[in-house]
Amino acid sequence: MKLTAQIKIFSKISHLDRLLFTKHLFTMIKAGIPITEALESLTDQAKSPALKEVLTNVLADIDNGQSLAKSLGKYPKDFNQFYISMIEIGEEAGTLEKNLEFLAQQLTKDYQLRKKIQAAMLYPTVVFAATVIMGGFIALGVLPKLVTFFSAFEIELPFTTKILLWFANLMKNYGIVLFLAFFAFTFLFSLFLKLPKIKPWWHKKILTFPLFGNLLAYAQLARFSRNLGTLIKSGVPIIKSLDTTADTLSNLKFKNDLKEIGQILSQGKSIGSALESKKFSQFPPLVAKMVSVGEKTGKLEDTLIYLAEFFEDEIDTVSKNLTTILEPILLLSIGLIVGFVALAIISPIYELTGSIRR
Repeated sequence: MKLTAQIKIFSKISHLDRLLFTKHLFTMIKAGIPITEALESLTDQAKSPALKEVLTNVLADIDNGQSLAKSLGKYPKDFNQFYISMIEIGEEAGTLEKNLEFLAQQLTKDYQLRKKIQAAMLYPTVVFAATVIMGGFIALGVLPKLVTFFSAFEIELPFTTKILLWFANLMKNYGIVLFLAFFAFTFLFSLFLKLPKIKPWWHKKILTFPLFGNLLAYAQLARFSRNLGTLIKSGVPIIKSLDTTADTLSNLKFKNDLKEIGQILSQGKSIGSALESKKFSQFPPLVAKMVSVGEKTGKLEDTLIYLAEFFEDEIDTVSKNLTTILEPILLLSIGLIVGFVALAIISPIYELTGSIRR
């Protein structure tokens, strides 16, 4: 019991495990294997303790007469409302196999989208981490020794060396305290940004950041377009589709906007006209125009799928631009720091050797 409780608290089914489970379940049902037998097989094969526990409980619920959607709905952190809605509609309409295929495709696209964003952030993250580690080593291990070394010089030290010595003294006396304070501040600041009154403001503000804001916005727009298009194509009522899609988005600005658009839609207006409002400026004019055309032609779901592919391509472009722009900036910054430290160390030594010759 204690182990189970710990798994529930600390473990969560990963996106990849959820994707593989969906693909395997679709393949087995397509092959004509009964759902209980398919779940038994997937439970035995599951390597993730969290997934194995969930599937064991789901299988027990199905044996007791519950539906797959209702059983999976007990684990909202692992299977969101979008996933449950697709399963529920598939069971009601007798198209579970088709809907599982839709889900597998959607999860694959979502997985690829995450990988694109992670790839875009990898280079700056690695460089920044390496800079912090090397900077910490130099600040705490090397610079304090320079204080004693340069104090023995009986010459007027250059200005760059005085600055370096000031920083070295600071690190020697308060280095550990400053590093602990930095990490404490970072942790507290992250908690501050999660406060209910601060989080919406931060989620709106982060979208205005150069490059990073565009990357995040395109990721949200791609997920919005694909999820909404998939739900409408599966026969989910459009207002419920909007509400369900909103719950799949991570940015509160986009999430709240979609909720509000759903309310506007219930008043008889179209999605396109709502998106054209300046209130929903996070949605580009292209989205409003394309959605309006899709609504008028009766091909909204196809239009949304096209928009999803468009914004996924935009993510590729932004990620390449991000790397291209950040690489010289980071290298230049590191080069300037290294050059300054080298100048501050070499200059007094050069002056000392010059004075000895004289």
